[in-house]
Amino acid sequence: MGWEHEGHGGGSDEPDASDSMKTFGAVVQALREYAGLSRDEFAPRVGFSKHTVVSIELGRRMPDSDFVERAEQALGNTGALRKAARHLSRQPGLAAWFRRWARLEQEALSLHTYESRLVPGLLQTEAYARTLFVAQVPPLADEQLEAQVAARLERQRLLRERPNTAFSFIIEEHVFLRRTGGTETARELIGHVLESASPRNIELQIVPLERGVHAGMAGPIRLLETPDNRWFGYCEGQESGEFVSDPKVISTLHMRYAKLRSQALTPEDSTGLLEQLRGAL
Repeated sequence: MGWEHEGHGGGSDEPDASDSMKTFGAVVQALREYAGLSRDEFAPRVGFSKHTVVSIELGRRMPDSDFVERAEQALGNTGALRKAARHLSRQPGLAAWFRRWARLEQEALSLHTYESRLVPGLLQTEAYARTLFVAQVPPLADEQLEAQVAARLERQRLLRERPNTAFSFIIEEHVFLRRTGGTETARELIGHVLESASPRNIELQIVPLERGVHAGMAGPIRLLETPDNRWFGYCEGQESGEFVSDPKVISTLHMRYAKLRSQALTPEDSTGLLEQLRGAL
């Protein structure tokens, strides 16, 4: 299926009360300890850092398929982890229609994001994210709000833990001019975006206000490349998301994104513009 629609109906966008991630992590830890392996010994066997192993065992990080398979083989090949992994389809705090995309993000070789409505989640500060969730309609309960904020901040580990992933962000200038959350929140946000985009594997471009019609007028674009060099797209609406796998549609999104890159400011000029906007606050 080229476009796979995933609507939220029945409140499935709410944080999942399931402890499946913690349960899976506990199973990994129990099998590892039974095998007599420390985390330092186990990490190289599965090809992940000790930090990642800790995060998975504590239920803070969704394991990808590579981890499940390597851990299974390293811990006796009992099938327990493969079976447990089947129940990891829901990640607390993430909208139901976004979970599939979020799992692919964990192992993507490259990730491209164009946003015209708000600063992408991977670049948000806690204060900015909290402002967005507080303003959500219908309103979230306190525990739902906290789960949403925590999930958003957890996703940002991608930028810190995947230095070999190429990230590209194209954002409209007017998103920063809105001053969401007030002047201090806006100033902090711009500083955070500049700092987040400083590593050499992260590219940030701004579409200036003076750019009238451009290739992104149809709305936000997300594209990613998997380790087996397959490309997928994701387009989000008010109450649903579209997971895109049709090569023809992906080709169209690629063309639009490439055109946007040529129409946006260069990374150097984009940094200069954001510094100018921050100085004006």
